[in-house]
Amino acid sequence: MKARVHVMLKNGVLDPQGEAVRHALGTLGFDGVQGVRQGKVIELDLAETDATAAEASVTAMCEKLLANTVIESYSVELI
Repeated sequence: MKARVHVMLKNGVLDPQGEAVRHALGTLGFDGVQGVRQGKVIELDLAETDATAAEASVTAMCEKLLANTVIESYSVELI
């Protein structure tokens, strides 16, 4: 089973990388971009075959390591 985790900064948390990308896009002539939020995607190959157990395991991984839950939110997708 595979899992995909999407991690993004929470709303209200400054995103300097996103702002740098927005600025760079503007200098390249893409003036219509008003905001950019940058995140990360983590794909995991799991030995687990039970979807409920896999989701619980990946959620625990996110809470302990993959996401800084103080400033980041995450979503888990089993694929």
